Order: sequence, then structure tokens, then C-alpha cells
Amino acid sequence: DCVKASDQCLKEQSCSTKYRTLRQCVAGKESNFSRATGLEAKDECRSAMEALKQKSLYNCRCKRGMKKEKNCLRIYWSMYQSLQGNDLLEDSPYEPVNSRLSDIFRLAPIVSDRLNCAQVLSKGNNCLDAAKACNLNDTCKRFRSAYITPCTSSTSNEICNKRKCHKALRLFFDKVPPKHSYGMLFCSCRDVACTERRRQTIVPVCSYEDREKPNCLNLQESCKKNYICRSRLADFFTNCQPESRSVSSCLKENYADCLLAYSGLIGTVMTPNYIDSNSLSVAPWCDCSNSGNDIDECLKFLNFFQDNTCL
Repeated sequence: DCVKASDQCLKEQSCSTKYRTLRQCVAGKESNFSRATGLEAKDECRSAMEALKQKSLYNCRCKRGMKKEKNCLRIYWSMYQSLQGNDLLEDSPYEPVNSRLSDIFRLAPIVSDRLNCAQVLSKGNNCLDAAKACNLNDTCKRFRSAYITPCTSSTSNEICNKRKCHKALRLFFDKVPPKHSYGMLFCSCRDVACTERRRQTIVPVCSYEDREKPNCLNLQESCKKNYICRSRLADFFTNCQPESRSVSSCLKENYADCLLAYSGLIGTVMTPNYIDSNSLSVAPWCDCSNSGNDIDECLKFLNFFQDNTCL
């Protein structure tokens, strides 16, 4: 991972020198310092990057929910920004997920085709069953209680403590066995009571909604300023690219990885949720009003959530 690769690099003098140079180059980029610097400094940045391409730091990745995740992602982006510039979110900083994690999706497709729906779904409320199963599992029950408290208690000046709520939600999806956490998030439904329970799984009022709906591109910009949000969004874009000619409707032929990447956004400013109790459409809390000339770009972003065959 990037933390180990960074420690290893700092122990070797030649790597350490180039790495420090690179970090200064990135810091300069972020403060628009590079516009004022001469060609000599740019050449130095370029040669530092070229030298580091030979080191393990160049291909390092992070694990979602790892102990030093934020630090790992900071190191990853300092390398990646030097390569690609600041705005692209085309590669995921996370290592490919263990296939056992995605077995829960492969074994039982979440939405069967509509003709078979009536036979496949039980007559009960699957989302209620999933919540009960969570309560019978110590880990699930503990982490669920841990996010319910900050996500519902109100303070005088805001609906809830969003930062604490988001952190607790991330822990829930990172630490709880997938069978339980994804069982609650992706339970299949036939009636409004069930779908509304599914929508409430992530406590929408606190984690998802705000007093005013921001523009989606502004929300994306604020997400990019946070290492975890930026990384989870890049992971989502990477794993959920739709492809109409593929069997799974996903470019990477793996909708399980897409759903796991989607769940990683929960607990960030980009937290998505089911739009209502009548559809499977999901979106973050934003819209495309006040987009001006960027309306097409904004709608493209929003449709990646709302109208994505892979997701």
C-alpha cells in the first residue's frame, strides 16, 4: 500500500530526495505557484516523476477502511496529481476488491427481471428481515447503533452533526460483514413500506439531505477537496462505467464491484440515496439548476447515478 511504499522510499536517499521534490511540486500546483515558476523548476518536477516511476510508490494503492486510509490516499493523490493534473478521476486509488466480498451479489442478483419478480421475492418485507438479521449480529448491531445516534440527534444550529454521522456511516459499510450491510442497502422490495425502509437505511435527513440542494458540479468540487470523498468517487466512476453491449451492462463486466464502489460513497458529501419509494433510481442530494453553460456536464454527472445500467 502507499503508506508502506512511502516509508520504504524515505529510507532510500535517492528515492527520498525525488519524492520530497515531487511533494513540493504538487503543493505548488495546488497554490497556483506553478504559473509563476520557471521552466527549470518544471523540469525538476518532471525528472523527479520519471525517477519515481521505477519505484514501488508509483503503483501503490490503498484499501478501503484501512487504518491509515486518509494518509494512504494523500500519498496516492500526490503521485497521481503529478501525473495527470488535478481534475481527472479516471483511476481508482483502491486495490481491486477481494472477489469473496462480492459473492453476495453474484449468488443472488438483487433485481431479477420483472417476470420472475413475483416468484423470487418472498411475501414478507425483505428490508425488515435484513434489519432484524443485522440486530442478531453483534458487529452489525454495534456499528448500526453507532451511526443512528449521530445521524439522528439534532443540535441547535443544524439538523445533526453531519461530519460525525458520515464517519460512523463509513465505518458501518467498511466494517460490517457484507451479508448484513448490503442486505439492508440492497434488499429487494414489492411495496412502499419496504422501499421506504430501504431509503431510510442511511438516515436520509442527516446524511443525505441539506437545507438547500446544491448544484451537482459544485458538490463534486467540494468532494474533490477531501481525500476520502475524492477517492470513493473515483472508485465509483471506475467501476460503474456502463456498457450496453456487455452481459452485465458494465464495462468491466462486474456489477458487484460497481455496487461495492457505490456503497463506498455513503458517508461522504456525495452520499447517494434512493430518490423516492417508487423507483430504483439513486442520486446524491444535488440538482442541475444554476448550471449555466455547464448544464450538459452537470446532467451527465447526475445521469451517471440516476440512469446507469451498470449501477
